[in-house]
Amino acid sequence: MLVSELVGRTLHALGVEVVFGLMGSGNLAMTNALVASGARFYSSRHESGAVSMADGYARVSGRLPAVSVHQGPGLTNTVTALTEAAKSRTPLIVLAADTPAAQIRSNFRIDQDALVESVGAVPERVHGAATAVADVTRAVRRAQVERCTVVLMLALDVQAQEAELSEPPLLPALAPVRPGSLDDAVAALARAELPAIIAGRGAALAGAGPALRRLGDAIGAVLATSAVANGLFAGDPYDIGISGGFSTPLAQELLAASDVVIAFGAALNMWTTRHGSLIGPETTVIQVDRDEAALGAHRRVDIAVHGDARETAEALLAALADDGAVAAAARDAVATVAPGGVRGRRTPALAEEIAARRWRDEPYEPSHDWVDPRTLSIALDEILPAERIVSVDSGAFMGWPAMYLRVPDERGFVFPQAFQCVGLGLASAIGAAIARPDRLSVAAVGDGGMLMALPELETLARLRPRLLVVVYNDAAYGAEVHHFRPMGWPVELAQFPPTDFAALARAAGCEGATNDLDAVREWLKDPERPMVLDAKVDPDICAEWLEEAFRGH
Repeated sequence: MLVSELVGRTLHALGVEVVFGLMGSGNLAMTNALVASGARFYSSRHESGAVSMADGYARVSGRLPAVSVHQGPGLTNTVTALTEAAKSRTPLIVLAADTPAAQIRSNFRIDQDALVESVGAVPERVHGAATAVADVTRAVRRAQVERCTVVLMLALDVQAQEAELSEPPLLPALAPVRPGSLDDAVAALARAELPAIIAGRGAALAGAGPALRRLGDAIGAVLATSAVANGLFAGDPYDIGISGGFSTPLAQELLAASDVVIAFGAALNMWTTRHGSLIGPETTVIQVDRDEAALGAHRRVDIAVHGDARETAEALLAALADDGAVAAAARDAVATVAPGGVRGRRTPALAEEIAARRWRDEPYEPSHDWVDPRTLSIALDEILPAERIVSVDSGAFMGWPAMYLRVPDERGFVFPQAFQCVGLGLASAIGAAIARPDRLSVAAVGDGGMLMALPELETLARLRPRLLVVVYNDAAYGAEVHHFRPMGWPVELAQFPPTDFAALARAAGCEGATNDLDAVREWLKDPERPMVLDAKVDPDICAEWLEEAFRGH
């Protein structure tokens, strides 16, 4: 068989069951081979959409997808979504055709390896027929073990070589990074009176949620997540939600008052710490991460632990359960135990306060002339089924769904914001819907992002997933308007005539409605086709978190 066929068969044998992409002459053969082996193919209308679909699929399913693109412009069209996936450490494989080495004058020729490396993805290559199986296996292994986005280059002349069919080697079980010495962390946690746990995407990828809940119970901590790990502690009475700009006022109070903060797989950057304000000057900060370079990268860290989030949490639990270890750690300070044996800050009164001070419980002055994005989000939260996936695009609106729409777990929230690019949310939501057809998918997008992703509106109608698109439509690039208008700058160039997204949706083959939640309620009874809700939101409402985000910009 040809190398192109062998590559497709090998990928499927290694567990790649879903491939997204756009067909071109350079990638048709290997994509056909993947499909012939049993993989399912989903075509986007733009290569960026294909990568975003794969990104959303990987985040929700936990499985490794592939993306297939043509050489040259097929790869350059992926770059923005590829950057998001790479910065988010999403494990996926991009199959990119490439020009033969001898074709130095090809109009398709670019330095694909350098391009991929420049945006943080990992370039790999099939070198020839003799090494094809090993090359594919290496790429898959790197994506899984290093939790990274790999681009596997396949030059056209290499694809056309004849190769012998061979089976890929069995991949050994993934071995988590083992934590180093935990003595200092154990001592700090044993002394803590007001501890807090912040879990990031690294904790979600490691499956650390159950262990971190047990650790929180053991030390009496409140539980928070970064935005991308939203939902990891859903349902826990001491879950205070997202740490950062989207934090509730109560969460801000509790995090800032903590004497020990331990972060698992979370960057502790300015977004997660609200420019540092959520961590007190005297707080002991413990950071756990499998990426050694991430430890202390964004702020002062008192105790750094190089280790897998789940393994480290379990090791801490074991150490804290050891009477001797706790006694040694707490020799100079006795951990606070509230009346009734409650550890740390966990009291029934605090659990009641957390339940009563969600974002939807905070007062606000509603808009009367437009759709209020807060009122809209609260109403959507009430009518949508609990089993949902919320995918949020970037833009001035993005806090409203993150703050007001509940999700059942960490697989129920897709937040492609590592590159902070507008326009990736719709395709990410389509990929998430493909990954979990048992859940209703919701794409929360702004009007700017929806127009950037307009080619994928046809993809949405053609694939027909159970998906609701909510357009927070302020007819502007709202972040720029809210940032520059108070400074006296003219902002008319960032404002636009109104767009009728309901009409565009119907033209593409979806359902469409404008400012009509009753239409959404009816659609939910029998969502035969995807639906787009065009919500004409108040363009003058600027969220407090948005003002905070512009600090220093």
